Amino acid sequence: MTEPAVRPDQSRSIPARTGDAVLPVRVRDALRDQQASSEILIGWIQFAVVGAFGTLYAISPKAFPAEVEFRPIPWVLGAYFAFTLARLGLAHARRLPRWFLGLSILVDMALLLGMIWSFHLQYMQPAAFYLKAPTLLYVFIFIALRTLRFEAVYVLLAGGAAALGWLFMAGYALMWDPMAAPVTRDYVLYLTSNAVLIGAEFDKIVSILTVTAILAVAIVRARRLLVRAVRESLAARELSRFFARDVADRIVDLDAGIEIGRGELRDAAVLNVDMRGFSQLATEIPPDDLIALLAEYQSTVVPVIQAHGGSIDKFLGDGVMATFGATRSSATPAADALRCLDDLSAAATAWSDRRQSAGLPAPAVGLAVASGPVVFGAVGDESRLEYTVIGTAVNLAAKLEKHTKVEAVRALTDAATYSAAGLQGYRPARPPERRPGRRVAGLDYELDLVVLAA
Repeated sequence: MTEPAVRPDQSRSIPARTGDAVLPVRVRDALRDQQASSEILIGWIQFAVVGAFGTLYAISPKAFPAEVEFRPIPWVLGAYFAFTLARLGLAHARRLPRWFLGLSILVDMALLLGMIWSFHLQYMQPAAFYLKAPTLLYVFIFIALRTLRFEAVYVLLAGGAAALGWLFMAGYALMWDPMAAPVTRDYVLYLTSNAVLIGAEFDKIVSILTVTAILAVAIVRARRLLVRAVRESLAARELSRFFARDVADRIVDLDAGIEIGRGELRDAAVLNVDMRGFSQLATEIPPDDLIALLAEYQSTVVPVIQAHGGSIDKFLGDGVMATFGATRSSATPAADALRCLDDLSAAATAWSDRRQSAGLPAPAVGLAVASGPVVFGAVGDESRLEYTVIGTAVNLAAKLEKHTKVEAVRALTDAATYSAAGLQGYRPARPPERRPGRRVAGLDYELDLVVLAA
């Protein structure tokens, strides 16, 4: 099966793990981004470690005898400093191949164990002297560093290298050191002399391997959670493109599944926007031009709605229905909706003028707002759900938008909504025109209307 393509800037640096091959490309890319950030963090921690080693060496008394010409620690620290700088540069450039990551682990352990090995030269003691050095504890720092990448193989490599390295160090002290110290079972003698207690070295190796195994298991489990979190994060990002942001956040943050048949009563405002003559226009221009017109119109309308805190409930062909205070409770839904209507009216007029100046079809836009109690909740069945609002305000906004054609105006609202918006702090962009006692199609009563844009 052909491997899906990955982004060029990352495919060279951190290739996909075999176990990740079944993941969608975008999930693998997100994981690589996380791992690349982790490698930068690891590099800076290594830089801090070598800086700490260098500082400690610089300020500590030098115990090398004068006759010893070669002093390994400055050379080891210098080489590791250069290696760390190179690693940091590659990490920031996202060009760290996997073999280099493995090499970095081996260099870490070689640095640490090499420094510990040099102690018996520095202090002119048998090699068993370095077996008691507390510097060995830094091994666990270097192993723990590898957990930041969320790949168990690097934790196992670090722990395995440390255990094998210490096994070699203990073997050298026991068998190959010309001044080899005696082996003892006396714990007090072990602590107060250069004698070697084999059980103590065995405990150290077992501790390194046990910690490594525990961390590796933890990383395997954590990686599964990371993959799931990345999937859900990407899903939430995509949800926000299909749903209003408030609805997407609501779905993601639910403690349980979405419950059908449960609704919430909210005081909200509903805005309807519609292009004039779109159906006729659809029969007169090519399909590509029609879709381009619709996309341009929606890209003009949607940002204005969102800027005023509105949530897009649905796209109705050339129409847009938005709510204020339905998906998220608001103290000023009517005022927010009418402010949005004023800005939309201006934006739509400017959009039509631009198209007309360019010799393109320039349909007018009608707008209407109604407010009142609505029920917000999920409708549908288990196979297909939709969050929506239901109520008199929803129906009234749709009827008022159609009625703008009868009144020959661009923007309407009812007197009750206008009054509520005024109490919520709304001030109209221009003096409104009141039209009392109007008959609106679909209503069996007269309605007092307010014209916000003629």
